[in-house]
Amino acid sequence: MKNRTSLLKKDATQAILASVLSIIIGLVVGCVIILVVGCTSDNLSLSSAMDGIRLIFGGLFSTGRDASGALTFGFNPTNIGNMLFRATPLIMTGLSVAVAFKTGLFNIGAPGQYLMGTMVTLMLALGIPSESVPAGLIWVIAFVGGCLAGAVWGAIPGLLKAFLNINEVLACIMTNWLAANVVTWAFDGSSFRNLVENNKAGYIYKTTFNGVETPKLGLDHLFPNSQVNMGILVAIAIAILMYVIMNKTTLGYQLKACGANRHAARYAGIQDKRNIVLSMAIAGALAAGGASLYYLSGNTEFFWSTYQSLPATGFNGIPVALLAVNNPVAVIFTGCFMSMLDISGLQLTNLTAYNEYITDVIIATIVYLSAFSLVIRMFISGRRKRKGKAAAAAPAPDPGGETPPAPVAEKGGEGA
Repeated sequence: MKNRTSLLKKDATQAILASVLSIIIGLVVGCVIILVVGCTSDNLSLSSAMDGIRLIFGGLFSTGRDASGALTFGFNPTNIGNMLFRATPLIMTGLSVAVAFKTGLFNIGAPGQYLMGTMVTLMLALGIPSESVPAGLIWVIAFVGGCLAGAVWGAIPGLLKAFLNINEVLACIMTNWLAANVVTWAFDGSSFRNLVENNKAGYIYKTTFNGVETPKLGLDHLFPNSQVNMGILVAIAIAILMYVIMNKTTLGYQLKACGANRHAARYAGIQDKRNIVLSMAIAGALAAGGASLYYLSGNTEFFWSTYQSLPATGFNGIPVALLAVNNPVAVIFTGCFMSMLDISGLQLTNLTAYNEYITDVIIATIVYLSAFSLVIRMFISGRRKRKGKAAAAAPAPDPGGETPPAPVAEKGGEGA
């Protein structure tokens, strides 16, 4: 019993418990929405609502419907491969937010950094002729160039925070919309147009037009008919690398020290301004790397009129990081979980009478409730602290069974 209590008092245990509770609450709320809509809509029924709930929990393994119209489940390599493909940019944006959190910064600028990485990656991947330069080298140049663009864009809020003490959240919001308009302006004024499907306007065609494509490394045989490629392996390797940097190196110690207390870190001889800028630059490079891996896959197009909205992938990195408690390795699993919800939403739309708007509401509910993991963790730890204080304040029982008398104050305030 004592070991169990001490285990529950550990920060890591409380963090995991908070994340699990957040996921459960989000799934339950999603199921309640499905049930209410199914029972109150003329086009739906309780049976269709139960099918929707089953798909929420097992959509990744859905294989369609049989001859009688009943849902079937089993190993679905296509869904799993697509889940891994969609998880790749989420892992990268989750790492971007997590690394900034570790250093005491809130990187809400991941969408803008993602857009800048998209722009530079596509311009390099489509602008360097593959007849002169090997396609593999173009891929590396485009990936590194995209990451550097994100690093430069992420460093801007870092510089404003370090030298002018401007809140990084405000600076990131401004750079997000600046990036959206810069990307739109750059593509509108460039020659990067859709040269294959001329019926589309405002699209950048797939990088395979120039022969640039992320290698499959046999994953297409393991997960046939899916979009998965080497990008997921690159994202996992980067997550492990960030874990090593943040926990096993002097640089990681300095970054976390600045996050814990910037002034104390400066007093200890750590260059706090440099580390703030560096932290935001690393975060920007990670977010932009997610865009590079996504669009270098060769099977995705980019619509550049981005001034009306920002990419959801950048914002979805926030709940990914929160669920992972800012642990780079845990980001791998939470990114896959968020991607699994996306696949379940697609299955819900394709296999039931629920329309895409209901699916979006369900996924959004789960995503934003998952962001409350820190609140749940504070509640758990706070409740245990109150219990501990109450136990410490209670008088110890007398061995003889009598309650010790209350202390009586001496008159005069001093001893005789």
